[in-house]
Amino acid sequence: MKLNFLGEATEVGSLSLYMENMGNRLLFDYGFTPSSPPKLPARAPPVDRAFLSHAHVDHAGMFPQLCSRTGTPVFSTKPTLDIAQMLWRDSYKINRIEGYPQLFTYGDIQDISRYFDIVSYDQVNDLNGLEIHYHSAGHIPGSFMVELQGERRSLFTGDMNTRDSHLVKGAKPVECDNLIMEATYAGREHEPRKEQEAAFLDKVNEVVERGGKAIIPAFAVGRTQEVMMILKDQGLDVWVDGMGKAITQIFLQHGEYLRSKRDLETALRNVSLIKNPSDRKKAINAEVIITTSGMMEGGPVLGYVQQIKDDPLNAILLTGYQVEDTNGRLLLDEGRLKIAGVEQNIGCEIGFFDFSAHSGHSELVEFIHACGPENVILFHSDDRESLAKELDDQYNFILLDHGETVDI
Repeated sequence: MKLNFLGEATEVGSLSLYMENMGNRLLFDYGFTPSSPPKLPARAPPVDRAFLSHAHVDHAGMFPQLCSRTGTPVFSTKPTLDIAQMLWRDSYKINRIEGYPQLFTYGDIQDISRYFDIVSYDQVNDLNGLEIHYHSAGHIPGSFMVELQGERRSLFTGDMNTRDSHLVKGAKPVECDNLIMEATYAGREHEPRKEQEAAFLDKVNEVVERGGKAIIPAFAVGRTQEVMMILKDQGLDVWVDGMGKAITQIFLQHGEYLRSKRDLETALRNVSLIKNPSDRKKAINAEVIITTSGMMEGGPVLGYVQQIKDDPLNAILLTGYQVEDTNGRLLLDEGRLKIAGVEQNIGCEIGFFDFSAHSGHSELVEFIHACGPENVILFHSDDRESLAKELDDQYNFILLDHGETVDI
């Protein structure tokens, strides 16, 4: 089996893995990093099949280009395809506004469904004697890990989370010879989830009780819904804006991929959805606003922040990792935000809560032990060495650089 990372093995973003296995040329994910300008993977060679593990653009972003250029058939779940189509349209719009070269045409997006073969977790595919099995990755609804059973057994995890969230149950280990695993949080631990949620609820209620408003920037895919579900029993006046509204409807259309469709339905009933500009004028008087974007790079969030930023009674409560050089990182590190092209001081309270949908370091270690592989190939991380150093006497770690090929 030959492996070659076309996209980030040594950083988080623009992931893509090329594999040759039992005569099959396979591609796992093909994304770009939504930086300024976007960071792209290497050009994919011709492949027989591709797999899309989930819809986030750093894994899915380049598929319209791949399919239109090569006609490659792609395996994914239905919620993954539905969400990815929405994110591809959004990426096309952002590139046009920012003046970056388009990665694909709008027609490529409209035409892409015919290249997709929809699979489910209980399905098995055969590729020239190579059995393909799909397992929940516990990351977002519809995300999967790919197990390949041939001469040896290999597992590609995509992004994964072994902890239960409100949306999905955590990923379960799969015995394998070769474990190809994301290591986004290698070297870093998460605070216990229940403690984070309790602290978050305490802070939201504290802000409301003192007469302030809580603005919660949230990623549209997964995080908006998680926050809605965490807040659903608090009796607060919560409004939701941005793409997360449409993503919630997609999740509910595919309830079999949710931990509890009923809980998400209840959470949705307990919020007000912002549908037009007049609703935004009403929402600014609410107690809590959940809105995109999660890293404060665009979307409705900056409009709300502009109105509440100078009152110390108010708060901006971040719920996800803020990448370097993003507006959200500027806010966390320096207490400032770029709004309408101008950096401004933020006078309201700033908080951060770790609701990550990735496994932390200890959970990655436990997952490796439970899978019992001979070889561990780590990707999607800027600190792979911390895992390899801790376990190098028990497993053969392979830390490939971008473009480097290994035969195992």
